[in-house]
Amino acid sequence: MTETPSIVLGVTGSIAAYKSLELVGRLRRKGCKVTVIMTANACKLIGPASFEALSGNPVALELFPDSKPQNIEHISLAQLADVLAIVPASANFIAKAAAGLADDLLTTVALAVKAPVLFAPAMNVDMWENPVVRRNVKQMTALGWKMVEPETGRLACGTTGSGRLASLDRIESEILVSLGWRDDLKGLPLLITAGRTEEPWDPVRYISNRSSGRMGMALASAAARRGAKVTLISGPGDVPAPEVFKHIPVLTAAQMHQAVQRELPRNKALIMAAAVADYAPKNIASGKIKKKNDGDITLTLKRNPDIIQLASAKRKPGTLLVGFALETDNLVANAREKLIAKDLDLIVANPAKTLSGENIQAVIIDKRGGTIKLPAMPKPKLADLILDRVAKLTGAA
Repeated sequence: MTETPSIVLGVTGSIAAYKSLELVGRLRRKGCKVTVIMTANACKLIGPASFEALSGNPVALELFPDSKPQNIEHISLAQLADVLAIVPASANFIAKAAAGLADDLLTTVALAVKAPVLFAPAMNVDMWENPVVRRNVKQMTALGWKMVEPETGRLACGTTGSGRLASLDRIESEILVSLGWRDDLKGLPLLITAGRTEEPWDPVRYISNRSSGRMGMALASAAARRGAKVTLISGPGDVPAPEVFKHIPVLTAAQMHQAVQRELPRNKALIMAAAVADYAPKNIASGKIKKKNDGDITLTLKRNPDIIQLASAKRKPGTLLVGFALETDNLVANAREKLIAKDLDLIVANPAKTLSGENIQAVIIDKRGGTIKLPAMPKPKLADLILDRVAKLTGAA
């Protein structure tokens, strides 16, 4: 599986098909790529254009599409899937899948796929309770398909009973579990900073650094995916912010400090991944400073607030603090000194050469002196390793 997991979503001819539109949006917000396969009956209930707009990918409709003569469509889709999810699964699809029939694109993909498969049935209560349907469902689960049981409630036909599509929360959770993802941070209020700060010295110029913001954004994305209630405070960066519980954009170190002080009491942990400027111009010109023809100019700098040290001094008991140390030399020694001086629970040290890249080679050090030296890896992978430690230290795991 790649860093961006691929979900192939099968939509069949159940009246609950419209609910799959929201599921597509949810999965994309979790960072998944979604490709939709629609049956002919599903297209009679909802248009493919809606799924294309939400997924950002063409909807697959035909076993032998004229537009892709060079592709074997059902094989390429089966190989694309990290998970195949049939939502909703109609009685007709369940019957064909249980019998091993392959008379359209979706059933053929279901036979060819090697990835985990789950299905979420939705149908009239009498259909759901029919012995033939029950036999087919039992056969599919015995073969290793995961079923998300339908719920009891009012159905589209006006009757009340079992057969209502399971909640999207349950379906989404089962898909993520099938990917090997966890929800061990579920409900944990977590404060994360990301990006760089920009310290102006006139209306058009500022002092900053080369941080891309990738590490902090990867942490926010992974934490949200694992169920945390993420508040993200971010300065400028090269990558967009993920969808989180609360996003607070800032520009300067002073603004980030104010936001952290305000938000920290409502959170159980702070991960300070932002690259904050240590200094800022003491005076900011009201107009653009003109270039001189006969000499240099001098900028007087002042110390910016040490955000994580001040947070450490004011944190409530039980609040976890994770810092980052970017060093050009003596990586471990300097990081350990910072951890002790600022009374942090964990620090992630990395060399300056990884500042704006997509990969990172880090050392994780805890307050007891434990040191884990990690090989170079993509930043999203390191994000999950850091969050594993956060989950353990906060008691969430």
